[in-house]
Amino acid sequence: MTDLPDFELYGFWRTSATYRVRVALNLKGLTAHEQVIDLDANEQLGAGFLAINPLGAIPALIVKGQAPLTQSTAILEFLDETHPAPPLLPADPHGRARVRSIAAMLAGDTHPLITPRVRKYLQTKGGFDDAAIKGWMTHWFGTGLAAVEKRLASEAATGSFCHGDEVTIADICLGSITVMARINKLALPPLPTIDGIMARCEALEAFAKADPLKQVGAPKG
Repeated sequence: MTDLPDFELYGFWRTSATYRVRVALNLKGLTAHEQVIDLDANEQLGAGFLAINPLGAIPALIVKGQAPLTQSTAILEFLDETHPAPPLLPADPHGRARVRSIAAMLAGDTHPLITPRVRKYLQTKGGFDDAAIKGWMTHWFGTGLAAVEKRLASEAATGSFCHGDEVTIADICLGSITVMARINKLALPPLPTIDGIMARCEALEAFAKADPLKQVGAPKG
């Protein structure tokens, strides 16, 4: 008899936010049955999914018998609180605040500027062509990552990973931005500290399995 998955996850191969949840599930040794919401086909705007998340944004995590959980960072903290090993936040309050701050720089200040709904608005209302969209993405990814690089390179709390020598939510959020920059072939400024941290993250199975290009619906080759 096959074990049932722990959760149901609504996601899409290419999204930063779904990647974050996949990594966290992998780190916790949890499984989810993933329902693909094809953003390219606007499935997130269908009545069925809007009943799950009225914002029409993914991911959404379904715990049997409970209301849907949305917003990737809220889902990460839920998973950490309900499945505490391995912890994704430091034990001390200052450390937790630092990790949340770095995560917010990435998931709150950088990622929202390049989501599909923003790009679609720029194309349909702002007159952006493909080159302008790529320039927009390069600017905002570059600005956000350069700021994070400066912090990581200068703060004593940085270790093998963003905070110390264990993976935290900050590393998951960092990974979600860097993999999207790679997929979109963006030319970014030198980021030596981030590059080192990401090399260590992507050597871990939890990150490698979450690679967007390994997911259902991703382009082949």
